[in-house]
Amino acid sequence: MSSELVWFKSSYSGNEGGACVEIAWRKSSHSGDEGGNCVEVAETTSAVLVRDSKDKSGPHLTFSPTAWQSFLEFARSV
Repeated sequence: MSSELVWFKSSYSGNEGGACVEIAWRKSSHSGDEGGNCVEVAETTSAVLVRDSKDKSGPHLTFSPTAWQSFLEFARSV
């Protein structure tokens, strides 16, 4: 994963301040800039979100941090 974070402000957060929600998405370092198969990941304290970087408003997958760590360990081993 790239170390560059891209902050996304929730559409439910207003411009008047208050309790805003932001998520930092990181683009996979294996994605490149050619517009190929790209994924982005955002980590929170309770979940890891994965989405298609070409469809930012589309659906995303949600994993527990434990399940995500297991996936990463498996992916590194193959």
